[in-house]
Amino acid sequence: MKRLTACCFTNRISKFLSHRKHKQSQPQQIMAGNNSGSSRSMATNVLLNHDFSGGLGSWHLNCCNGYVISAEAGSQGGISMVSDGNYAVITDRKECWQGLEQDITDRISVGSPYTVSACVGVSGLCQGSADVIATLKLEYRDKPTSYMFIGRTSVVKNSWEKLEGAFSLSTMPDRVIFYLEGPAPGVDLLIRLVEINPSSPNDNDTSTGCVSAGDGNIIINPQFEDGLNNWSGRGCKIMLHDSMGDGKIVPQSGKSFASATERTQSWNGIQQDITGRVQRKLAYEVTALVRIFGNNITTADVRATLWVQTPDSREQYIGIAHVQATDKDWVNLQGKFLLNGSPSKVVVYLEGPPPGTDILVNTLSIKHAAKSPPSTPPDVKNVSFGTNVIENSNLSDGTNGWFPLGNCTLGVKTGSPHIIPPLARDSLGPHELLSGRYILVTNRTQTWNGPAQTITDKLKLFLTYQVSAWVRIGSGSNGPQNVNVALGVDNQWVNGGQTEVSDDRWHEIGGSFRIEKQPSKVMVYVQGPAAGVDMMVAGLQIFPVDRHARFRYLKMQTDKIRKRDVILKFPGLDSSSYAKTSVQVRQIRNDFPIGSCISRTNIDNEDFVYFVVKHFNWAVFGNELKWYWTEPQQGNFNYKDADDLLNLCQKNNIELRGHCIFWDVDDTVQQWIKSLNKNDLMTAVQNRLTGLLTRYKGKFSHYDVNNEMLHGSFYQDRLGKDIRASMFKTANQLDSSATLFVNDYHVEDGCDTRSCPEKYIQHILDLQEQGAPVGGIGIQGHIDTPVGPIVCSALDKLGILGLPIWFTELDVSSVNEYVRADDLEVMLREALAHPAVEGIMLWGFWELFMSRDNAHLVNAEGDINEAGKRFLALKQEWLSHSHGQVNEQGQFNFRGFHGTYNVEIVTDTKKTSKTLVLDKGDSPLVVSIDL
Repeated sequence: MKRLTACCFTNRISKFLSHRKHKQSQPQQIMAGNNSGSSRSMATNVLLNHDFSGGLGSWHLNCCNGYVISAEAGSQGGISMVSDGNYAVITDRKECWQGLEQDITDRISVGSPYTVSACVGVSGLCQGSADVIATLKLEYRDKPTSYMFIGRTSVVKNSWEKLEGAFSLSTMPDRVIFYLEGPAPGVDLLIRLVEINPSSPNDNDTSTGCVSAGDGNIIINPQFEDGLNNWSGRGCKIMLHDSMGDGKIVPQSGKSFASATERTQSWNGIQQDITGRVQRKLAYEVTALVRIFGNNITTADVRATLWVQTPDSREQYIGIAHVQATDKDWVNLQGKFLLNGSPSKVVVYLEGPPPGTDILVNTLSIKHAAKSPPSTPPDVKNVSFGTNVIENSNLSDGTNGWFPLGNCTLGVKTGSPHIIPPLARDSLGPHELLSGRYILVTNRTQTWNGPAQTITDKLKLFLTYQVSAWVRIGSGSNGPQNVNVALGVDNQWVNGGQTEVSDDRWHEIGGSFRIEKQPSKVMVYVQGPAAGVDMMVAGLQIFPVDRHARFRYLKMQTDKIRKRDVILKFPGLDSSSYAKTSVQVRQIRNDFPIGSCISRTNIDNEDFVYFVVKHFNWAVFGNELKWYWTEPQQGNFNYKDADDLLNLCQKNNIELRGHCIFWDVDDTVQQWIKSLNKNDLMTAVQNRLTGLLTRYKGKFSHYDVNNEMLHGSFYQDRLGKDIRASMFKTANQLDSSATLFVNDYHVEDGCDTRSCPEKYIQHILDLQEQGAPVGGIGIQGHIDTPVGPIVCSALDKLGILGLPIWFTELDVSSVNEYVRADDLEVMLREALAHPAVEGIMLWGFWELFMSRDNAHLVNAEGDINEAGKRFLALKQEWLSHSHGQVNEQGQFNFRGFHGTYNVEIVTDTKKTSKTLVLDKGDSPLVVSIDL
């Protein structure tokens, strides 16, 4: 097979790109960026004959021809480039990947960083620019060849440009080949000087003697210095301005800006075709200065979007960034994107404001995204875990330290509980009793009125704080009342936990929060009941919680629940050989379901697929099975994306959850469904059930039947209460092999009274009373600051129903990768340690392809971050291994996690291997192995 680069810069050759494989046993650590070449005095060039003083010696041509022009020769073969040294001409190129290469295997080391610098040009280019790429080819004996991008530069004819980049290898391939490639077929590649040097922090000498005119921006004419060249309107007109609005609007940068005007649709805007200038599997950062004008609109959402067409004519719309723009000032629009596949066409455009409103853009830039600096573990030295930051919490000094938020009155009374609320007690352990005093809040005129304290200086960044309190309401309320412990962090509301109160009993509030950006002011306050309703607050505690302290207990629980004893017997083995017979047991697969969300675009990235196949045994589709995806317009069906994902999972023995048949939240329902009358809607619902479950009968082990019924009621409002149970009944009739789930969010974190465990339990019981065959409980798990006892309490409550519980969409988020790793470890350990939990699905793991920012385990270009490393470490912890000799009873005993094992027995005369499957069971599994 011909070797093809992952990037192609003309539409003519895009069809070849799918042939190139990039599988790696582990992601290579790539340090990409605009690093300058190393100083010659400080480092030795890895490349031989780097200046072509020896002709093309040590270099090899890739299915093309080449020669060297000396500095004295001047113009030759129609090529005339000013140069003070020799340069190579690579000609007769029929493919974009053809170029010049050199084997550097024996001259580089694992873990060492290298900088790459080359002076390159092109000849035979009719117009525009061409891209030259530096790449490493990594060859292995035992796995497919992979390719590592190093750097890229855009070149125009008759000029030299500097190509720069850097790399470091985390493992050593059997063969490493460096090569230069990229321009379209028929364009000659010129190379004047190439260096690969070991890098050091002080390397800043641009030793190639080639000054680049570009800044890495792939947008042509980004500041409209060349008028509107290379720009066009997307369904509208575009115009160039030096000012607008009677001179009140002027460019912030440069001399001009553009407007997208006469817009009749929200998707109309200004666009540029960037086909051939973006490379797959590279992260790009988009920045733009934008604002809006006209139509009496003062603020509107402006979005940057990619329109991508694949070689098989599939269309994709990729949201990159959005910002709330105004008609007063220029604002910065910023975001990132990555293309998994090899597109045949790529267009970037701005859209979003209502029709009639102009979009103004001053600059737009797309550059290879710089790598984020590594996180450092939070400083937990001198942290007093479990110490309450609330002043005068026991009210022994009246209301000193407290103040009324808003127009209300604070007083102190007695008669509240002396015991600490259970969720706090589980975190704090043995603790002194509460005082029995409480704050009585009267004369409340707003829902946000209540007792408050300023705690700015008492909080530390990146610590997780647990919140605990007893609350109660006075008489006179009209229905259930929400009571919430809230934090005002620089005037932003942060939820510290809430509960619903409908009687005169004391209720526990349990929640948590974390602050990750230094605030100027933090205020905690208790709020929620309607105006005029008195509120009582007792024993408010906010304390940093040591989440690791619980892990030892969770490990013991996991050992009890997820492991089983095994007795290996060896009939026929002579007793004299017992001590000389060794047994080695290695678990090769843990059967506990751990899966991930995947999407159709993801599987165009072979590195993504490799991670999924290696580390997950279940999968769920992000959108591709949802009704709005499979039938966006009535009668216009799209099952191809779901079929592609299904085929991948079946090929790799990955079990599937079906998410979801219906979604009860109004905003997720397609417009054509909303427009149906009751009879037609009922018919559409029946057709959806029949079409989906008949097509995929037996293919999905689970279905989320009607997603988020605690947060929406679209179908029930229009078709009546019975429709929900009817959906379950019909689904079961159509595919009785699938377990049918309810699925909802904020069940486990104490921050949403609509979906607290008690409400969820009643919801499930109501469905079952109507005959719905509910077979499982889905807890989505989009959680912010997980605290073990709070999560466990929710699981305990739901566990009384006797149904399997799955975390169906788990993700955690923190800008600090170590904190994110802790969040994930809390959730995974709590799940594995709870007997009611039977599976965990992550809601993605790859940067830029998750619904939440700062939630990824793998960075956009394939590097596993600290959260990902923690995940893989836990996966290893949950594999059991054992070795030793046969005992005096002729047995070998061990205790291991449920799953598949490889057992190897070595005697004096032979070696025997056996595969063993350890299923769940209360009694030891006895296995006889005939030697």
